[in-house]
Amino acid sequence: MEKIKMTTPIVEMDGDEMTHILWKMIKEELICPFIDLKSEYYDLGLENRNATNDQVTIDSANANKKYGVAVKCATITPNAARMTEYDLKEMWKSPNGTIRAILDGTVFRAPITVKGIEPYVRTWKKPITIARHAYGDVYKNVEMVIPGPGKAELVFTGEDGSEQRETVFDYKGAGVLQGMHNLNSSISSFARSCFNYALDTKQDLWFATKDTISKKYDHTFKDIFQDIFDAEYKEKFEKAGITYFYTLIDDAVARVMKSEGGFIWACKNYDGDVMSDMISSAFGSLAMMTSVLVSPDGNYEYEAAHGTVQRHYYKYLKGEETSTNSVATIFAWTGALRKRGELDHLPELMQYADRMEKAVIQTIESGKMTKDLALITSLKDVTVLNSEDFIKAVRTTYENM
Repeated sequence: MEKIKMTTPIVEMDGDEMTHILWKMIKEELICPFIDLKSEYYDLGLENRNATNDQVTIDSANANKKYGVAVKCATITPNAARMTEYDLKEMWKSPNGTIRAILDGTVFRAPITVKGIEPYVRTWKKPITIARHAYGDVYKNVEMVIPGPGKAELVFTGEDGSEQRETVFDYKGAGVLQGMHNLNSSISSFARSCFNYALDTKQDLWFATKDTISKKYDHTFKDIFQDIFDAEYKEKFEKAGITYFYTLIDDAVARVMKSEGGFIWACKNYDGDVMSDMISSAFGSLAMMTSVLVSPDGNYEYEAAHGTVQRHYYKYLKGEETSTNSVATIFAWTGALRKRGELDHLPELMQYADRMEKAVIQTIESGKMTKDLALITSLKDVTVLNSEDFIKAVRTTYENM
């Protein structure tokens, strides 16, 4: 079989621990035998980030902007324990956060559904995609511990010397204080990414905040979304036969639980963080969750929604057998290759991605799966495969399709 040719590279961002091991297996078994892979490689493993003072992460994000499509392995965001384990110069920032900031992107996460792994919410028939704003709010907050009585004020001093001042609270005793911010430019990018992704995937878009309580902060999100939709996307949505819907976050939660799914749910940063885990858990497993970062100017970075599977990696280092779920990482590769094929007008590359994803699903639905899925499936008499054998089983399925 002649390998599928590529014309433009994808950016390949390698990562850490067990997902790094799976990365190599996936390339050897599922990518390189079928595709003449063109990639610009960046090692985002923690040791190399430390050696380059994290410049490699910045370089990989700029390469993503150059080539338009990237695929990323899961990476470690170090804590105090990792500082010691890897002898780090400093506690480097989350690579995902750095890449999101450079691309000004929005994260879209959706479950991979298979027969035999049923959603815990019985009404859900189709995947629900979470669109998470990836800037500001509690993740860039400023906090204080208040030791005793006093007045807390919110003060903004303009470049021209003008001042806005609001009393936050008159403390009668000890407490805590938090300040958050966001940017109209970031909210606008979030909105456009959501509207563009809805058009790309032909799905309705829901957006929810708490503007009845937060009459300036959250209301600004609501207003910017509506203004951009009315000015730039309303006719496009009507032509595509999809809708944009705004509601309060608590109403959205109630509606989601009674829905059939099949839509994009756009959330502010914290809401999206929490709700994406709820969606993934309710659909079965975080290891069965795709994640794609989309910038408003059309750059894409595909990855798995889960982490580096540290516990399995330590077993692997001891020579013990692991049964690590590689599905989301495989789908990161197929998502990136499909988008590359779409942008470069290479239908055979898009067909490869579709076929490989079907092979993954068929393998699981035939009863061959990793241990995490075997514990929750309704299928009978399943075969539990180790990490490598599952990937090889997918290859067999693909070749026999």
